[in-house]
Amino acid sequence: MDLTLLLIQTLNGVQYGLLLFLIASGLTIVFGIMGVINLAHGSFYMIGAYLAWSLTSWTGSIFWAVLLGAPLAALLGLLVERLFIVHLYHRDHLQQVLLTFGLILIFNEMQSIIWGDDPHSIPKPEFLQGSIPLTEVQAYPAYNLFLALVCLALAGVMYWVVQKTRLGMRIRAGSSNPEMIQALGINTKVLFATVFSIGVTMAALAGLLAAPERSIYPGIGEQVLIISFVVVVIGGIGSIKGAFVGALLIGLMDSLGATILRSFDDVELMSGLSVDNLTSVTVYALMAAILLWRPAGLYGRAH
Repeated sequence: MDLTLLLIQTLNGVQYGLLLFLIASGLTIVFGIMGVINLAHGSFYMIGAYLAWSLTSWTGSIFWAVLLGAPLAALLGLLVERLFIVHLYHRDHLQQVLLTFGLILIFNEMQSIIWGDDPHSIPKPEFLQGSIPLTEVQAYPAYNLFLALVCLALAGVMYWVVQKTRLGMRIRAGSSNPEMIQALGINTKVLFATVFSIGVTMAALAGLLAAPERSIYPGIGEQVLIISFVVVVIGGIGSIKGAFVGALLIGLMDSLGATILRSFDDVELMSGLSVDNLTSVTVYALMAAILLWRPAGLYGRAH
């Protein structure tokens, strides 16, 4: 494999992995702390992407769209938590699955009513429409690199909040022993509402930031949800560090795996599957191998 191609695909894998981390980090803290299986998590990514399209059309700038869309997503998270999720804390996982699946249907219908069923795209900012040269003949899209740096910065902010702040201390305590933090007098209603709102905001931010680089279309949330659950399972439920490592593993496996498979000219004829299908198989095979080695995930706690 050409070294320049390997570098570009590695950058693609890291950028995709960092984007996955934004989505999966919210999913893992909601599951790890609140014990809620939120199947509607991918819908918030979809809402973020459509907000990016609407707000960019209104303001003329994706940056204004992100600044306006993030607080709107946080408010949406608080509203959904107070109206629906609050009733699931002491119920079994089957009821959680049924209610959050119902939320998927509601959000999909609202998306169809508000934004329609046509696919959309958002132009990249003018100063990020070019490419950054890597060699004399190869270049890397500037917006993709910008997206990776922003996702990395947000990951750093999340790490700082979780590890260095009082809110982060409560989040970590809630993940380890929710009964104890209640006994210590911490208002778990406020904590859970805050955690869920953060999770929604992170997913929506991923949709807002990825919109200029990816198409916006109905059902985009369900595709993101599946791979996000894979990240959470690989990293370990409730582990931010695990979500980060798992997301990077999946991103690199997806990008480099597809490139390696395409280097074999007859791979599709031999297998009867497309390269994308085979790449998905390798991602799920990685998850299965890690679970056989560590059933709780890379950084999950064994019970």
